[in-house]
Amino acid sequence: MTRNVNEHFTYRKRFVSKMFPFFVLKLKVNSKMQEELNFDDPKFLAILERTIELFSEFGIRNINMDDISRNLGISKKTLYLYVKGKEDLIEKLFYFDEMKWIKKMSKIRFEDLNAIEVLIQVSLLVFEEMGKLDSKIKFELKKYYEPIFTQFMVRKQNQMFNQISQNIQQGITEGLYRSDVNIDLVAGLYVRNLVEMHNKDYCFVENITFEQVFQVMFENHIRAISTLEGIAYFEKRKSEISQSNKNIFNQ
Repeated sequence: MTRNVNEHFTYRKRFVSKMFPFFVLKLKVNSKMQEELNFDDPKFLAILERTIELFSEFGIRNINMDDISRNLGISKKTLYLYVKGKEDLIEKLFYFDEMKWIKKMSKIRFEDLNAIEVLIQVSLLVFEEMGKLDSKIKFELKKYYEPIFTQFMVRKQNQMFNQISQNIQQGITEGLYRSDVNIDLVAGLYVRNLVEMHNKDYCFVENITFEQVFQVMFENHIRAISTLEGIAYFEKRKSEISQSNKNIFNQ
């Protein structure tokens, strides 16, 4: 028997939630935390920036609040005016990371770009951010601060999922993407590949670089969902970007 529209929608939601459970996980928004964040305060920003440097250089477990206050040249009492402790500091660092991402995204004039151009610009930013990811820091966060890390990753993946879904809808409207694309499924697969790409076992082929994996994944995504018009535009942009020597398509 053919499903009606409501039954089909319900089935699709269940299917997507099973494949990508982090997209439907309900998170409590820490409104109090958001109220405490004042990224216009230069002292607070200095604490966050210096902490990132210390964590990157020495590791999270090897740095305590005394080390941070000493490196900043402030008393621990002053440091505790901004953070309650190390765990609170780490949580605020994640919000700081999200704020910096939003600022970068705000510099892109999305209203002037078609869907493929938007995806190229955003993917270049994602590629840049991924290149900065320290595997040792990620390991420590997952091992010692798992709840905070998981909440951050869920927020980030949901943001990416929503952005890719909107991009696919825009491309369909513009005639650059196929109208029969399963938006939820394609967006979910794209995001999951971006996340899993950090797994050392993701690529089983030797001598393949992270840049090559990202390039192929991105191009496969575009070609799989694009119309002939979309593929023609992508080929033109791919050639231009390769010649500029500043993007993910360099080999």
